[in-house]
Amino acid sequence: MIVLILCHFALAACAAPLVRRFGRYAFVVLALPPAATTVWAVTEWSGAEAGRAVTWSWEWIGTYDVSIALRLDALAELMALLAAGVGMLVLLYCASYFTDDSPQLAPFAGNLLAFAGAMLALVLADDLITLYVFWELTTVFSYLLIGHGSERKKNRRSALQALTVTTLGGLAMLVGFLTLGEAAGTYRISAIVADPPEPTTAVSVAVLLVLCGALSKSAIWPFSLWLPNAMAAPTPVSAYLHAAAMVKAGVYLVARLAPAFADVPVWRPVVLVLGGATMLLGGWRALRLNDLKLVLAYGTVSQLGFLTVLAGAGNRNAALAAAALILGHALFKAALFLVIGIVDHAAGTRDLRRLSGLGRTMPYVCTIAVLAAASMAALPPFLGFAAKEAAFDALLHGDAADRWVLAVTVVGSVLTVAYTLRFVWGAFARKPGLADTPVVRRVGAALLAPPAVLAVAGLVLGPGVGWTDRLFAAYADIFPAPAHPYHLALWHGFGLVLLLSALTWAGGAVLFAGRTAVIRISRRVAWPTADNVFGHLLLGLERVALQITGFVQRGSLSGYLAITMAVMLAGQLAVLVTDRPWEGAVAPRVWDAPLQGAVAVLTCAAALSCLTVSRRMKAVVLAGLTGYGAALLFVVQGAPDLALTQFCVETVSMIVFVLVLRRLPVRFEESIGTWRRALRIPVALVAAATVGVAVWVAGAARVAEPAGAAMVEEVAHHGLKDVVATILVDLRAWDTMGESAVLAAAAIGVTSLIYLHRRGETSMNREELRGETAWAMSGRRLTGLPRGDDTAPERSWLAAGSTLAPEHRSIVFEVVARLLFHPILVLSLYLLFCAENMPGGGFVAGLVAGLGLITRYLAGGRFELAEAAPLQPGLFTGLGLFVSTGVALGGLAEGTVLHAWTYHGHLPVFGDYHLSTSVLFDFGVYLLVLGVVLDIVRALGAKVDRQIERAAGQLAPATDSGTGEPNR
Repeated sequence: MIVLILCHFALAACAAPLVRRFGRYAFVVLALPPAATTVWAVTEWSGAEAGRAVTWSWEWIGTYDVSIALRLDALAELMALLAAGVGMLVLLYCASYFTDDSPQLAPFAGNLLAFAGAMLALVLADDLITLYVFWELTTVFSYLLIGHGSERKKNRRSALQALTVTTLGGLAMLVGFLTLGEAAGTYRISAIVADPPEPTTAVSVAVLLVLCGALSKSAIWPFSLWLPNAMAAPTPVSAYLHAAAMVKAGVYLVARLAPAFADVPVWRPVVLVLGGATMLLGGWRALRLNDLKLVLAYGTVSQLGFLTVLAGAGNRNAALAAAALILGHALFKAALFLVIGIVDHAAGTRDLRRLSGLGRTMPYVCTIAVLAAASMAALPPFLGFAAKEAAFDALLHGDAADRWVLAVTVVGSVLTVAYTLRFVWGAFARKPGLADTPVVRRVGAALLAPPAVLAVAGLVLGPGVGWTDRLFAAYADIFPAPAHPYHLALWHGFGLVLLLSALTWAGGAVLFAGRTAVIRISRRVAWPTADNVFGHLLLGLERVALQITGFVQRGSLSGYLAITMAVMLAGQLAVLVTDRPWEGAVAPRVWDAPLQGAVAVLTCAAALSCLTVSRRMKAVVLAGLTGYGAALLFVVQGAPDLALTQFCVETVSMIVFVLVLRRLPVRFEESIGTWRRALRIPVALVAAATVGVAVWVAGAARVAEPAGAAMVEEVAHHGLKDVVATILVDLRAWDTMGESAVLAAAAIGVTSLIYLHRRGETSMNREELRGETAWAMSGRRLTGLPRGDDTAPERSWLAAGSTLAPEHRSIVFEVVARLLFHPILVLSLYLLFCAENMPGGGFVAGLVAGLGLITRYLAGGRFELAEAAPLQPGLFTGLGLFVSTGVALGGLAEGTVLHAWTYHGHLPVFGDYHLSTSVLFDFGVYLLVLGVVLDIVRALGAKVDRQIERAAGQLAPATDSGTGEPNR
C-alpha cells in the first residue's frame, strides 16, 4: 500500500520532464500508478468481502504512540477503487482533452496525480493524524487544481474560497480528532470504531467538530457554497475531485465513524437535518441554471446530501445503501462531467440556451450521456436504481426520524429526475427557433472511451449489483443486525418502495414539463446565494479589520508597548488577585551574594537613566549597559553559557543599533507630555513589580524535585559535562530547530524590507565607485590635518584599505582588526566543538564569528566586508538549515526524528575522538547564525553605505542585470 502511494507522489514530481518529453501524452504515463492501484485493489476484493483486512504500519514516534497506519477493509476497498479507477480514466481523458501547447500543463498534471495519491492515502489511513495529514493534502492540491489558469480572477477566487471553507472545517476536525484520540486512548481508527469511548460531553463536542470537517469537505449546507464555484476548474478536475474523490472524503469519514458514534446525541440530528436540507436546496437550485456544468454541480451538492443522510443514519441497511450509492454516484456523475467537457470542446459553449441538435450531430456522446443520466435518475436497470431502492427501503423500515427523512429524500429525488431531464434536453435536444449548434472540433475515440467505460459500468452493475453485495455487506455488518437484513438486487418485486420510485419519476417529469413556470417561481423566491453571503462576510471582515487596525496601530512604538504591557499586567494581576499564590510561599531572598545586589543596582540605574536622555546614541549605550548588567548577573550566579551568549547578543545588538542610527535623527523627535510621562512611569514600574512577583510565586510553587540533578546525571551518563549545550542540541533539539527557523525567517523578513528590490543590487564592485565611500565622506573637512598619500600608512593592513580616505584611516584599528580576525574565527570554532564539556555552542560561536566580520566592516567599510566574506549570507543561512534538518531527518534511521548517535574513532596524531550528531546539528546552528549576522550587517551596514554614496552622487549609474533598468 505504501509503495503505491509513494509511486503517485514520485511520478507526480517527474511530471514536468515527462510533459516536456511526451507533451499531453505524458498523462498516459502518469496514469500508471492509479492503474496499478486499481489492479491491486481488484486482487484484494475477495479478501475484503470476506471480512479480512490488509494492514501496514510504521511507528514514527513510539513514545507518543504516533505512527503511520494503513488499512484496507471493505469500505476502504470501495473508496480505493473509486480513487484509483476513476483517477486513471480521468488522466487518460486528459491526454485527449488538452493540447501540447496548453498553458501550465506540467504543474496541472503533477498536481492531479499527487491529488490521486493523497486521496488514496486518505481512504487507506487507519490513524486519525495520518488521515488528517492527507486530508489537508487533498485540500492543498484541490486549491492548486481549481486555481489552474490563475490569470483569471474567477479561478483565483474560487480556489481561495474552497481552500478557506475546507481548511476551516479541517482545523475544527483536527481538534475533534485530538479529543477523540485522547478519550479513546488510541488514535487507531479501527480500534476506536471497535471500542468507542463513552459519549461524554467532551466526546459529543469532538464528534460535532469532526462533522464540521466532514460536512465542509462534502459541501453540505451551510458549507456548500464552494463546490459550484469550483466549477471554474478544468472539466477533468470536476469529474475527478467533485464527483468521485474529494467531495466523497467527507461522506467516507461519516461512513467510517458512524458505527462508533451514530448513537452520540448530536450525530443524527446534524447529519439527517443538514443532509436532507442540502439535498432539497441543491436540487431546487439546479432547476434554474443554464450552465450545464453548474446544473451538475448543484446536482452533486444535492446527491452529496443524500449520501450523507444514508452514511450517517446509523443502521445496517442504510449503510449498505450508502455504499451502493457512493459507487453509483461516482460512475454516473464522473461520466456526465466528462461528457460536458466533450460538449464544451466540440461546441464551444456549455450554455443550454445556445445548444441545439447535438444529439444528432454527436450521437455517441449523446448515448453515453443518456446512459449516465438514466442511472442518475434511478431508472431501471441501472445501478442508480438499485441503490435508490435500497435507500428507500432502509429509511422506510427505520424509526420515525428515518421516515421523515424518507419524505425529504423522495422530494429530493423528484428534483433529481427533473434536473436530469433538463440536463439531457438542454445539452442534446433540438430546440424550436434555435439553429443546430455547429461542431467545431472532432471528437475522437480516445476522448469518448473514459466516460463510456463509466456509463457502461453503471449499466452493467445494475443487473450485477449482487456482485457487490458481499463487499458492501462486509462494511454494513459492523452495525447491529436488523430483523430483516437487506440484500442488494435489481428487482425486489412490487411494493411501496417501487411505488415511491415511480412517484419520483412522474413528479420529475411534471416539473420538467413545467420548467418555464418552475424557473420563474424559483427566481422569485430565491434567497441570496451563499456565495454572495460569503462575499459580504469577507468584505465586512476586511472593513472591521481595517477599522481595528487603524484604531490600534497608530505608528507609535511606545503606544504599542504600553498596550502590550497593560494587557499583560491586567492578566497577571487578575490571576494573582484571584488565586493569591503568595499565601504560604517561601519569602524571597534579597540576594545570594552582595555582589548580585551591587550589579542589580547599577543595572537599574542604567535603565532609569534611559528616561532622561534625549539623544538616541546615549539611549542605545545605556540600554546596552542593562544587557551587560544581566550578563554579569549570570556570571555571578555561575551560568557561564548564558553569560557568554548574553554578552555576544548585546554586543551585536548595540552595533546594529549604531548602524541604524546613521539614518535617524540625533535626538528623539517624539514629544512626551507631562501627563503621559506621569502615566507611563507607574505603568512600567507596576509591570516590573508584577513580573517579579510572578517569577517569585512560580518558583515558590514548586512541589516536585528540580530536574537539574536528573539532567546532570543524564548528561554525565553520556560522558558529557555541559548540561545547557546538551539540552539545546539533544534533549530539546526540537525547540532549537524551531527557533533557528524562526530566526532565519525573521532576519530574511527584516532585511527584505531594506532590500526593496533584489538582494543582488548591493554591488560590491569597486569600479562603480567614482568618488568617496560613505566611510570617507564627512559633512565638513577638518583643517590643519595633513592630506595625501604621504601621510597614509606605509602598508595596507586591510584588503580594501585603498577605498578609505587617508584622514579617516586608523592604523591601530586596522592592525587590530587584521590581527584579531583569524583568532576570532578560530575561537568561534573552539566554542563550537568544545560545547559538550565547556561553555560554548553553535549559537554563541556563530555570534563570535559574526563579530569578527563586523570588526572587518567597521575597520574598512563595505568593500572590506566583501573581501572578508565574499559568499552570500543566504548560502550560510540555507546551508545551516539544511544541515540541521538533515541531521534531524537522519534520526529516522533509528526510528525517530533527531535521534542522537555517536561515532568513536582513533587518529594517529590526535588520538581518540568521537563525533556525535549533536555536534553536526550545532554546526548547522553555527552556519545559520553566522548567515543571519552577515545578512543584517550587509543590509544595515553595506546597504546603508551604498544609499549614502548614491545620495552624495559618488556612485556610477548601474543597471539591473535582470531588467536592464537603472537600480534605484
